[in-house]
Amino acid sequence: MGEILKGRAWVFSDDVDTDLIYHNKYLAETDPKNMPQYAFEYYPGKENFAKEVKPGDFVVAGKNFGCGSSREHAVYCLEYAGVPCVLAETCSRIYYRNAINNGYPVLFVKGLSDAIKAGKIKDGDQLEVELSTGTIKDATNGETFHGDAVSNLENDIMKAGGLMNYMKAKVAAEK
Repeated sequence: MGEILKGRAWVFSDDVDTDLIYHNKYLAETDPKNMPQYAFEYYPGKENFAKEVKPGDFVVAGKNFGCGSSREHAVYCLEYAGVPCVLAETCSRIYYRNAINNGYPVLFVKGLSDAIKAGKIKDGDQLEVELSTGTIKDATNGETFHGDAVSNLENDIMKAGGLMNYMKAKVAAEK
């Protein structure tokens, strides 16, 4: 059994684009430590996310999370807010690559969009997430969801702190 992460759920719908995660008017910000204050500022009903999110809380979304522009800010603002991973049924290819390249996990969970629409997982629910198995337990209502476990390569990249660190370590090991 791997590490179990615990935190509250912040539930979002399908098709959350990167402008809703991190609006383009803040793209001049280059320090990732300053990015969390703008997270979801324009997402209806989640305008206070940045003020209320606590380290360990999870972003839970339906299909196509992170669609739109290819900005790493959308990954950084959640990572630096202390959100340990995104749980989504699917996400855009670019968001996924940005996440993995920065050592930030995304767990894919089949049926999550329908579960959100059916109210089987709600804002504030207490979640227990095991990345190595993809198991998500909603301790608030007893529901269990099964996602795809993080691959060994993704896990190695995350442990290294991102793709650049991973590649540097591989090159150094080959010398």
